[in-house]
Amino acid sequence: MTYHLFISHSWSYGDAYDKLVDLLNAKPYFSYKNYSVPKNDPIHNASNDHQLRAAIRRQMQSASCVLILAGVYSTYSKWINIEIELAQNMGKKIIAIEPWGSEHTSLKVKNAAHMTVKWNTDSIVKAIRGF
Repeated sequence: MTYHLFISHSWSYGDAYDKLVDLLNAKPYFSYKNYSVPKNDPIHNASNDHQLRAAIRRQMQSASCVLILAGVYSTYSKWINIEIELAQNMGKKIIAIEPWGSEHTSLKVKNAAHMTVKWNTDSIVKAIRGF
């Protein structure tokens, strides 16, 4: 089975996003399609919030599950706040992932999530398969 995922991120913290993708790619017998917004996508040049929201909605439409890194920075990210709102409006399941070794996490993300997991490949994949 191939899982359709939208992996949220804040480009200021892109290395965490890349590490999460690496974890998922390294998991044996786990296949997924990533509907995230690529770094070189013109969405980043959206001239207003309406265009940004519409572009994110298009990317998220085909995903069955939204993964959000629950670092404290997420609370202040315009992108992530829009992604949470869109995921909720579209009835997408949200999984919050607590960054490795984090002591402080985003309550906004965790409160929006259907499930919160630690930064551990098996926990993340199990949560995805549970939906």
